[in-house]
Amino acid sequence: MTIRRIFILLATCLFIAISVFADDVKKPTVMILPSDNWCTQRYFTQSFDNQGTTVKVSDYQRAFTEDIELPQVISKVGGVLTGMGYSLKDAEMEIKSLGVKQAESNAMSSKTSGASIAETPLDILKRRMKSDIVIQLWWNITKDPAGKIVSFTLEAFDAYTNKRIATATGNSKPTADAIPVALEKAVKDNVKEFDKQLDKWYDDQKKNGREIALTVRCWDSWENDLETEYNGEELTDCIQQWMRDNTVNGSFNLSDGTESFSQFEQVCIPLKDKNGKAMDARAFATTLRKHLQKPPYNITSKVVIRGLGEAILILGEK
Repeated sequence: MTIRRIFILLATCLFIAISVFADDVKKPTVMILPSDNWCTQRYFTQSFDNQGTTVKVSDYQRAFTEDIELPQVISKVGGVLTGMGYSLKDAEMEIKSLGVKQAESNAMSSKTSGASIAETPLDILKRRMKSDIVIQLWWNITKDPAGKIVSFTLEAFDAYTNKRIATATGNSKPTADAIPVALEKAVKDNVKEFDKQLDKWYDDQKKNGREIALTVRCWDSWENDLETEYNGEELTDCIQQWMRDNTVNGSFNLSDGTESFSQFEQVCIPLKDKNGKAMDARAFATTLRKHLQKPPYNITSKVVIRGLGEAILILGEK
């Protein structure tokens, strides 16, 4: 073997090793938003109708447009996380392009139950941004003889399940610095444990899969239901077998079900599909939809989504 070939072989091995190592140490993607409490205190809220109930939600568009400190604060805190290796999604720019105001246009009426399926503005934003984690930031200013003190709370939520996965709180030292700068320093001084909690959560995601919820329904116009047999097995049993084959470690829970309805919870899906793209509830449900299109099922169905972590597959028609 020539020296040139040896060099090429060593370079190739080094490249592979670096690629594998980089994948192992990769941090999750995060999106930073003002907390609901912060938005409520400053009256940045809006109301919309969700399945007949008036719901008050944070109005991020107004908050970013009208509050002078907010973009600067999120930029400073985002810089701290970026410096630690996290991939930061720019929520402000996405909100401006998305124009999330009302969610009624995203509602859909089910022929089976008559219930509507609506996405909140935050659901829409999470689906568009496709971040792993949503970090909500709250801060407050108190006066001290030696200067102002900035208090903060960071709460990290799984973007797919809305479960809280990490928390950090702290105070700045009395300072004359601008609020964004003082907050940046306070976060740096108190973020190590927060980082460890996020690492632990992400390691678990890579090992055991990310959690979603999947509901299977039937249009009332469909002549079949989930008890219809295919090759001697009821459709519900066929779907459960597909779930075992396509979830991480076969992990899911059929929490409720009838002849026209099945509710799957704690469905653990891979972080990425076969093509290396991020997997979410819509992609997973679409894979099941395509499976049921084939013989012996030949079922036409429709996927309806809510955020990243919840999908409804309705059988019988589009």
